[in-house]
Amino acid sequence: MAFVNLKNAQLTDNDKVDFNKTKSIRLASERIGKDLFRQVHQVVFTEKSGRKIEVITVNDASSEECSMSGVQVFVVSQQLGER
Repeated sequence: MAFVNLKNAQLTDNDKVDFNKTKSIRLASERIGKDLFRQVHQVVFTEKSGRKIEVITVNDASSEECSMSGVQVFVVSQQLGER
């Protein structure tokens, strides 16, 4: 869903991204219901040119369905501090 949002915003497209280099890290997961969790992920897409596009996603998930809500996607334009 993160990639679809980037495509819809015309920030990248299928021809530009090297999907083998895409990285996703779960940053947080919190129980918000009996079988419902809010999850936060960092996803980094690498284009064939070497340009990286980093996003943070937030969505709700359960043991039966990985997306129980819409996915919020935040594009990281700048990272401050140490990596």
